[in-house]
Formats: sequence, structure tokens, C-alpha cells
Amino acid sequence: MGTISARKRQDGSTGYTAQILRKKGGAIVWREAKTFDTKREAEAWIRFRESELDQPGAIERASAKSSTLADVIDLYTKEKKDIGRTKEQCLRSIKGYAIASMDCAAIKASDISAFARELLSGGRKPQTVGNYISHLSAVFKDARALWSIPLDDQAMRNAQAALSRQETISKSAKRDRRPTLPELDKIMQHFVDRQARAPQSSPMHKIVAFATYSTRRQEEVVRIRWDDLDEPHSRILVRDMKHPGQKKGNDVWVELPPEALRIIKAMPRKSERIFPYSVDAVSAAFTRACQFLEIDDLHFHDLRHEGVSRLFEMGRTIPLAASVSGHRSWNSLQRYSHLREVGDKFAGWKWLEEACQ
Repeated sequence: MGTISARKRQDGSTGYTAQILRKKGGAIVWREAKTFDTKREAEAWIRFRESELDQPGAIERASAKSSTLADVIDLYTKEKKDIGRTKEQCLRSIKGYAIASMDCAAIKASDISAFARELLSGGRKPQTVGNYISHLSAVFKDARALWSIPLDDQAMRNAQAALSRQETISKSAKRDRRPTLPELDKIMQHFVDRQARAPQSSPMHKIVAFATYSTRRQEEVVRIRWDDLDEPHSRILVRDMKHPGQKKGNDVWVELPPEALRIIKAMPRKSERIFPYSVDAVSAAFTRACQFLEIDDLHFHDLRHEGVSRLFEMGRTIPLAASVSGHRSWNSLQRYSHLREVGDKFAGWKWLEEACQ
């Protein structure tokens, strides 16, 4: 039971200090005091507060060191392995918003919703806001179990449901941008000219052609090694292929179309990697080229979409297309089912010969 002590104040009134003391194994594990104007208020507070402290884990939660959301984000990014560059950048940017300075125990669903609306009012699309909230939700899921930090995962789920209903957040729309042959011609000419001027620069014309024919993502292109190549069977091992629930160890053998294999065989064996360049360098070179050539809204990843579309237009079935693209779920390829067989629009493409030199 708590105790109450009465003390005279300087103004002559009496203050009633209610104190609660809890021990465990003879040691004091919790001490709390509060002063009231009447004894009745002090007694009521003791009853109410002791009932709270009697709840399982209440003292542990009350004793826990205060942590801000920014603190937990730092913990998460430090301890989480293979977090992914995009996710890490997103979480880092969240630390610049007001919600990041809030005490974790105080963050409610309404605070998360307010943060999402702030992102939306800043000009971001609902899909982008959805990505921010999705990345942040991973921090909420792990904080209590890993570090005993009282982030409320249920509050996050409630906020996500409400924000989705209000269309403040939404899932990313399927991107259908495909490069046209004239656009690819301009890009290839640009990179061939660059290679002639600067022979030591990365052979982006080879990388662009290989990404299109092989349907490989840019991080996969620069990661594949000569040891991963099975030339007799025209296939290659893609290590750590992108997978929503498995960042490491998702190694997949994929078929190499003959054009992709030709490009590989034209690469010099100067490194253990076939294309020994960085993702950032490839991405930056492609983006700058598109800007210089005034090609609007074209991403390197659109080359993969073009490559998969080509397979269907050549008459590949979903299983056969998946053997090249590496899709585990055939449902992911249903978006291509509307494509009709029209043949290979890259037949006789002059830049293949250039990429194979």
C-alpha cells in the first residue's frame, strides 16, 4: 500500500504527498510520489496508480528508459542486416520530421496519420507515402520484442487501415513504361560515342543491351560473376535475387537468351565479376543519358519490363518467361498475358552486334 504524508505549505495550506514504493527481492524497483490538495485525492490516486502497476510488465515499462522514434530508427538501421538502400534512405529521411522527436510511448495512431498527411501535403504521391509508412511499420513491429521499447504496433496497423481508406496511402502502381526502339537507338548511340571518347568508362551500351535481353535488374547485372556462368547450358546463377521476405541466400538459376550469352562472352575477363561496376555508377550514367537525350520518364528498370514483354511477344508461355526472368510466382507475370505474339521487334537490331564486339 502507498503512504500519505501531510505537510504545511508556505501559504498555510496543507499538501498531501502520496508515495508508492515497490520492492523485489528486498531491493526498491519503483518509487513514485505526487502531491495533492486533499487527502481524498491522494488516496484515489494511490488506488488508481497501484492498480496500473499491478498489471503484468507495468513496472518494467514504466522503468524503461525514454526513447524517441529517431533513437529506435538508429537502432533498427544499425542492427538490421541487409536493410536495403531504399529503405535505409527512407528511414533516415523520416528522422527529419517532428514525429521522430516524439517519445515512443506517446506515439498514437493519430500521430502516424498526421505524419502521413504531412508527407502527402509536401507533394508526395499516395504510393510514395505508403512506402514511407510501410518502412516505418517494420520498426514498430520489432521495437518492443528486440529492445523493450514501447512502440505500439497496433497503433501503426490502425493508422495504416485508416490511411488506406482515406486514400492517403496506396500501393505502388504497376509501371508500364517501355522504351521505344528509337529511344533505345539514341541511348545506344550515346553510349557507343562515349566509349569511343573515353575507352576506360563503363561499357554502358553492353550493360543496357544485356539488361534488356537478360531481363536482369541493375543490381543483379553488376553482381553476377564468371563463376556463376554455366555456358554449356546457357544459364547463370543470380545470387540474392530480390525477394520480399528473403534478402540473402535467394540464389536462382535463370536461363540466358542467346543474345545475352553473346554479350557476356564478349566481356573481358579482368575481374571475378562479369560487369565489374557499381550500381550507383550504372544508374547515374543511365539517368544522365536520358536527361541529355531528353527522353522523359525512362528508368533503367524499364529495360527489364521491356525484356519480359519481348519474351511474351515472341510467344513464350508464362513458365518459359519465368525461367528467364526468375519470377517465383507466375501470378506476377499475369500482367503480360494481354500481349499478343508479334515476333521479335529486336530482330536484326544493329546494336546487338555493337554490344558483342
